[in-house]
Amino acid sequence: MTDEQQPAAPDEQPASGRLTSQSIRSFVLRQGRMSDAQHRFLDEMMPKVGVAYRPEPVDLNEVFGRRAPHIVEIGFGMGQSTAVIAQARPAEDFLGIEVHAPGVGSLCKLIDEGGITNLRIVQHDAVEVLRDMIPEGSLAGVHIYFPDPWPKKRHHKRRLVQGPFVKLIASRLAPGGYLHCATDWEEYAQQMLEVLGAEPLLANSADGYAPKPDYRPLTKFEPRGLQRLVQRLALGAQREAQAAPVLGVRLALAEQTRAAHRKHLFAEQQVRFAMLETTVAKTDRHVDIA
Repeated sequence: MTDEQQPAAPDEQPASGRLTSQSIRSFVLRQGRMSDAQHRFLDEMMPKVGVAYRPEPVDLNEVFGRRAPHIVEIGFGMGQSTAVIAQARPAEDFLGIEVHAPGVGSLCKLIDEGGITNLRIVQHDAVEVLRDMIPEGSLAGVHIYFPDPWPKKRHHKRRLVQGPFVKLIASRLAPGGYLHCATDWEEYAQQMLEVLGAEPLLANSADGYAPKPDYRPLTKFEPRGLQRLVQRLALGAQREAQAAPVLGVRLALAEQTRAAHRKHLFAEQQVRFAMLETTVAKTDRHVDIA
């Protein structure tokens, strides 16, 4: 697979709601810089830990060489969290799906250096992998962590968490399985909760948003953003204590600040919602949102 940009996808989902090869893609592949180490580990490790895409169901027990619960992670980025979770849960097997070669090379490096044996990689479109390769009712869980929020309204159709895809995921979960999503984008979190709640095979295991589970490590951006958010809140309290002499001016400044946040996507605004987790647990075709 190359990093060349793929052709533009059509603007509408199929009328049937079924995900096909013509469905809108939630990602765009672009040329990206790969380090020498990423190239080397990609070439050396993918023959060992890679699972080639093919349009037919695969036996994951055969892929991993044992019988164990299977967890799929969709869009693992550079793979740091994926590697940590797999190491912390050795009794389960993890299949990471990612299209971007630098991230795949990075996770290959982590697998090799960490001696991780319960983690495999598919470098392909997650929709096609789930649709074609994963048998129905075979997964113990699915992780979707910080997918691209596609913040512009005209791009919302490209968001990964949409009704047809959630229905596909739910069909692949075994009874008692779970779907766990996390985003740092408030409006996307609200959409996730709405879409997951509308899927009849899933049931929210939390009252709204769920707390971050212990097994999911913080991303490298979350501690920085949380620290900056605390500083901003402290500054806001100090300004409130000083009390601006003209209320109208203070409200105008507040509105300007909100507009700046919306325009420039300050980290503080994003991280404020970093813990909006969506877990969906599935018992007899019932799932959690976290």
